This record gives sequence, C-alpha cells and structure tokens, in this order.
Amino acid sequence: NSTVILTQTNTDSSTSRRREPGDRSHWCVVAYWEEKTRVGRLYSVQEPSLDIFYDLPQGNGFCLGQLNSDNKSQLVQKVRSKIGYGIQLTKEVDGVWVYNRSSYPIFIKSATLDNPDSRTLLVHKVFPGFSIKAFDYEKAYTLQRPNDHEFTQQPWTGFTVQISFVKGWGQCYTRQFISSCPCWLEVIFNNR
Repeated sequence: NSTVILTQTNTDSSTSRRREPGDRSHWCVVAYWEEKTRVGRLYSVQEPSLDIFYDLPQGNGFCLGQLNSDNKSQLVQKVRSKIGYGIQLTKEVDGVWVYNRSSYPIFIKSATLDNPDSRTLLVHKVFPGFSIKAFDYEKAYTLQRPNDHEFTQQPWTGFTVQISFVKGWGQCYTRQFISSCPCWLEVIFNNR
C-alpha cells in the first residue's frame, strides 16, 4: 500500500494531507514512473509550487521514497538514490518553471520548449542549480488546433511535460524513449 505525503506549510503549523486526482482546483497532476511502470497514484498539485524529492523531506512535497516499488533493477535503485532534493515545479504568471535541486542533471521534453514546426521535440538537459521554463501556457494554446473537436474531448500532449532524473533519452542518447529511463515524471497540466 503506497503512501503519498503532501505537507502544506501554514503560518502557525504544518499539516499533512492527501490530495486526490479528482480535485477541481489543481493546476497539474504528476505521475512517477520507473521504466515502463507507473509507481504510486497520480499526484494532484494545487499549491503554486511543489518539491519532488526522494528522501529528503523539505518543503511542500511529493516524496518518491515513500512509494513502494517492485522494481528490483540495480539501475533503477542507483538512480533513485541519486534523486536527492530532486526538483521544484513552480507555477508563475509566464508559465511553469522547473528548478533542478538535485546534484545530478535532469532532462526535460516539452512542446513549448521547441520550434512549433519541428518534427521531433528535443530533450533539454538541465544541470544542478539551474532552472528552465518547462511549460508556457500561452504558447501551448497557440500550438493547439482551435477547430479540432478531438482537443476538447481528450488531453493533448502539448499540455504534458516529461522529466527524467540522471539519465537522458532521445536522439543523443542510447535510450530512445523516456520509458527506457530508470526514474522519470510525467507532468500533465490542466488546460482550463
């Protein structure tokens, strides 16, 4: 039975409470994956910023170390141990920023980071201590097809960002797909 802990800091005390994916006021949902397997539940984000870390409970956060994983792969275990402080997602007026709090690089793929005419999206490497504007709402809306009936009926990949810890994927790496990465996140933004 996996446990997800969210701590929300109030002015007078800290409280732990669980968020359910059905909450209406969320701005994104986060899924944690190990290779091709999702580990734990979808994590709904309502606060303007979220720390995602392994076993260092600091700030408001999603502690990946609390999730039970059946994956016995040595590579997965090694990468999990390197996540450390992980990342911070912050929703700003101009979009969503990702700050790498880890001691190792992270890798990000987002439709709003690249040329809209590009056939394949690039994977961007973010070194420790650096941040990147991983998602731009305005650009995402210009990328969608307003007359596309399908868009209003189902999620669109332009509102999804993929982030891997320590290991990259894509054209410049031996791993061609993110599902080959040991530990990664899928962040799905609310398009409303």
